[in-house]
Amino acid sequence: MLDLQEQLALKDAKIREQEARIAQLEYELSELKRLIYGTKSERFRKEEGFAEQGNLFEYAPEDQPIIQATEQITYNRGKNNNHKGRNSLPAHLPVKEVVIEPEEDTSDMVKIGEQVTETLEYTPASLVKLVRIRPKYARKQESEKDPSEHNEKSIVIAPMPSRPIDKCIAEPNLLSHMIVSKFIDHLPFYRQIGMFKRDFGWEPPKSTVNDWFVAVCTLLEPLYNKLKEKVLESDYIQADESPIKVQDKNKKGRTHRGFQWVYHAPDKGIVLFHYHRSRSVQAPRELLASYKGWVQCDGYTVYDKLDSIYDDIRLAGCWVHARRGFDKAKDSDPTRAKHVLTLFSKIYQQESGCKELDETQTKIYRNQHIWPLVQELKEWIESQSIKVLPKSPLGKAMTYCIKQWPKLIKCFEDGRLELDNNLIENKIRPLALGRKNYLFAGSHDAAQRIAMIYSLFATCKIHEVNPRDWLTYVMENINDTKISDLDKLLPQYFMA
Repeated sequence: MLDLQEQLALKDAKIREQEARIAQLEYELSELKRLIYGTKSERFRKEEGFAEQGNLFEYAPEDQPIIQATEQITYNRGKNNNHKGRNSLPAHLPVKEVVIEPEEDTSDMVKIGEQVTETLEYTPASLVKLVRIRPKYARKQESEKDPSEHNEKSIVIAPMPSRPIDKCIAEPNLLSHMIVSKFIDHLPFYRQIGMFKRDFGWEPPKSTVNDWFVAVCTLLEPLYNKLKEKVLESDYIQADESPIKVQDKNKKGRTHRGFQWVYHAPDKGIVLFHYHRSRSVQAPRELLASYKGWVQCDGYTVYDKLDSIYDDIRLAGCWVHARRGFDKAKDSDPTRAKHVLTLFSKIYQQESGCKELDETQTKIYRNQHIWPLVQELKEWIESQSIKVLPKSPLGKAMTYCIKQWPKLIKCFEDGRLELDNNLIENKIRPLALGRKNYLFAGSHDAAQRIAMIYSLFATCKIHEVNPRDWLTYVMENINDTKISDLDKLLPQYFMA
């Protein structure tokens, strides 16, 4: 028989266990509600900064009378001169002038000026049938012979211009328009086919359009490999991964969950998507076997394995991922979570002072202004971690932060390193939007073709290059470009 003290101790332990379980379930419920109904923004606004701002939905308790105070206010309202007015229309647009004369006879009047009103009209895109006519000529000495007797050497005809895809009726500008519409404007090919049928009465077979896309990707593959070489030549890359559904003939009735591994070289302005069937360490090992330098990443354990496999790879952490756990703990432990989020806000406010500094100045600045805040954060977490349940949202956030600490503070060793991986997460957004439109890749090869296009288009975006103009230019010139000059066709070297 247990004595009274032991029974009470067991009950207290059971109560604590149940409280922890309840807290975990409440957290999971709030996360589900946030995913279904809420916003995914992690923006944090300190409460103390808005103490004077009331709550729109804050009501007085029912047992207290509502007292309406009244006062008379008189004031003079000045005219707001801060409005900058309507944006001017771009000067490069084609101009169509329409002169509107008065109905009254103006033949005996003197024109003293004019009032000009600019508006915009839309001209729908058009398909143009391009007909290339190449006249045939017979040499003078052969002209008297019967045409059936002429041989190829006796006939003079202009050669066909170089074409990116042999026997393809689609010109480069049409192919680039369709690919940009799919991967940047998120219009699947079947929707584009429907638009062509509706607007032009032309309905190309879907299989034909897919064949065109495969042919374009085959044409671009050497250029994609050049881009890969450029990424691996860098000594600082950011890494992340994102899932993509892929049809697999070995999995009938369901799709395979593959991953697009994304690598961003901030100093070179290059993005590389690389498809792999799994999220295992095999994926980055295949690509980074010869890489030497920094890899900035989140806390996924696969990256830690890279550090142990390759001596030339150094890992740096992501402060946004460390912050994310505390943001999720706002509902379950608001006081502690908001204290940490306030510290993170101060860290990022100080980091904004590094924008115009070089890497040496950034390192000095961070150690002077940000390091004390980082030390304060660590000391607070260590002192508070014994006061919270390890499996609570706040406890998990603290554990993640402490485990990642050696990687998080690497940004104080090298001024080139960003505090976080936000730059690469921005590059993955088109993939997330695309998944909602084309749902899945048709095969594993198709998933790699998607990776190829996203790589090149994301690099176009960084360098503010029009992807349609770039892709058209590449298709028109790639067959006539030497292998040694191929990298000149990459988006970062394109001049419109």
